[in-house]
Order: sequence, then C-alpha cells, then structure tokens
Amino acid sequence: MEKAVFEKLCTQLGDSNLNLHNKDFLLTWNHSEEEIKAVATVAEMLKDMHKNGVSPKLFNSGLAISIFRDNSTRTRFSFASAANLMGLGLSELDEVKSQIAHGETVFETANMISFLTEIIGIRDDMYLGEGNKYMEEVGAAVQYGYDNGVLHQRPSIINLQSDIDHPTQSMSDLLKMKDYFGGFENLKGKKLAMSWAYSPSYGKPLSVPQGVIGLMSRFGMEISLAYPKGYELIPEVEELARAQSEKSGGSFEITHSMQDAFKDADVVYPKSWAPFHIMEQRTELLKAKDQNGLKELEKECLANNAKHVNWLCDEETMKLTKDGKALYQHCLPADISGVSCVDGEVTKGVFDKYKIDTYQEAGYKPFVIAAMMYLSRVKDPGSKLLEQFNSGSKIRI
Repeated sequence: MEKAVFEKLCTQLGDSNLNLHNKDFLLTWNHSEEEIKAVATVAEMLKDMHKNGVSPKLFNSGLAISIFRDNSTRTRFSFASAANLMGLGLSELDEVKSQIAHGETVFETANMISFLTEIIGIRDDMYLGEGNKYMEEVGAAVQYGYDNGVLHQRPSIINLQSDIDHPTQSMSDLLKMKDYFGGFENLKGKKLAMSWAYSPSYGKPLSVPQGVIGLMSRFGMEISLAYPKGYELIPEVEELARAQSEKSGGSFEITHSMQDAFKDADVVYPKSWAPFHIMEQRTELLKAKDQNGLKELEKECLANNAKHVNWLCDEETMKLTKDGKALYQHCLPADISGVSCVDGEVTKGVFDKYKIDTYQEAGYKPFVIAAMMYLSRVKDPGSKLLEQFNSGSKIRI
C-alpha cells in the first residue's frame, strides 16, 4: 500500500464517528455501517503492514484470553495470531481445570481473569439462546469490575462465534468479496446465494448463514437464502436481513430450491446447518444431559438430512451461476464429497477450483480480529496507525 493511500485511510478513520473504544463486538448489526467499514479498513491496513514487515504492536504487556466452548482451528489460531500481532500474551481458559468446575460464577470468573487482560475472545455456539447471552453476561461483569475500581482497564469482548452470529467470519467473507469485486460499491446488485447443503452431520450452528445474511444485506446485495422446508434459521435474523436489504437497496428472498438460488448468482455459499427448531430441542437435551435423547435426535436428523443429499454444490450447479463462474465461499472446513466424506456439501472439483479463494477468505480473519482489538483499545486509531506506519518498526529482523 502506497504511503499516500495509507495516509488517506488514516485521515478517513480520524474523521469517522466511531463508538468502538472500550466496547464489545458481538453482533455486526449492532454496529453502524461506518463502524463495520472501519473494522474492514483497519483489517486491510494491518494485513498490508504485516505483509511489509511493519509492526502494529500496541502493548508491552497484557493478556488476550480465549474461551472456546466448541472445537476450532481457523478462529482459534486467528485469535492467537491477532493477540501476538498486538503484543499481547495469550491464555486459554480451560473451564474444566478452573474453579468453574467447582461452581464459580460467570461474574466472578470474568473479573478474576481480567486483572491484566485487554481482550476476551469467546466462542460459544453449542446452545441456542445461550451463547450471545453468556457473552453479554461476561461484558456486564467486567464493566462492573472496572466501574468499581477492581480492574484498571475494561477488557473488550470479541464474539468468536455465538449461537446467533459469527462476525469475524462474515467480516472475512465480506473482505474477500470486496477484494474480488473491487470495492464495497461494487457489491450492490450482486446476487449472493446463501444455501443449505447436505452434510453427514447434523449439529452445525446457525451462526454462519445468519452472520452472512445479517452482514451482506447491508451492502445492497440481492440475497437468495435457500434451504429445504423445515431448515429455517432464527426467524428474527431472517426478518432482520429482509429489513436491512430494503434499506440498502438490495433484495432478500427465501427459496426451497438450491438451483433457483444459484441461478445467475455472483457468489455462492453452500453450507450445512441444523434447523432452528432442532437446535432448540438439542439445547434442552444438552442442558438436561439427556444422552439417550441426544442420540435419538441425531438419528432423526441424519435421516432427514439424507432426504436432501442432492443439495450439493457440483459442476452442474455451478453452471447455473452468472457466466458459470460465481465466486465460491465457505467458512471451512467444507464437507467435500469423496474426500472428507462420501457425500457432502461440495465436490472435489469445485472445491479445488476455488481452494485459493477460500484460503484467502480465511486469511483475512486474523486481521479482522486484530482490527477489532485495535479499534476497541485505541481512541484515535488513524493517528496511531500512521505513527506506527512511519516508525518503520519491523516485525521480522
């Protein structure tokens, strides 16, 4: 990035009306379009600085604490990378090894882990109706600790995936699309097919498709949400996407045909998820620790999934897209037919064709998380970034 371009972006950040300092980032739709674009801009600037070996380090001490209540590869290592880039030490809270196992409250745990903590990243997507609620509870607890002089600083909470939204993923998806089509302004009028696809597993969260429609509907895209009957998302999020599409000059439709969604699409995002009502049932069974009930639910859901094995992103389906070459996106790992499973979301041929695109898409995530960290800890991010850019402080010796 040329110096003049970098300076211009810093000036734009300085002129922005942002409310991100000492704030949490839980749901994209709770932030203004200006704030969303600021996260995207800072992520791109940090990515460019890292590529050119210029350090954006903010801290000489302090912790970034991660709480993962579900398995993770990309998000776990992206959070660790972002923390390191900012100069923070990383500590993962193991709830089994902590006093939480002995009944310690969320309120107490949140304060006890936060004495020297700047950022808390949380992934809690297993229990519908609980993940986002837990993040808000942690945020309220550290705010109380800060207001009452227990904490020297109020750590910011970053949603690394909840039951409702996956903002670091959808922001990464957005940045890949921005780069692919040459700017935010070029997303307007582009058709996005966010489609359910077959998977040999049943409990995949709703937060990825919800995050996608909850964010892309703000950029004037023509969104076609496709799923078999009975595989609905959280109704409020579907309505949110519809309302945001109307406001942005885009469109939003729900179809029960993958082929209809893919027709003339500029971007396709075939991804499996569990139906909303099933996730509600699953949450109650998990709370009750009803293992037999969970086994029966899984059996029932896998049988239902098997009825829709033809919901597959293959070469024939891709031919329906605009000029037969829509951008394929996925949060990864994809269920690849004949590779990771017998039948899955996408064929090997399609996935291999877009492998680099999906890896680039994932490659934005550490910088998206770092941008969220940066904007939550720095009052004047434009001035600070310019200072760091001009200092020439190096990452690599």
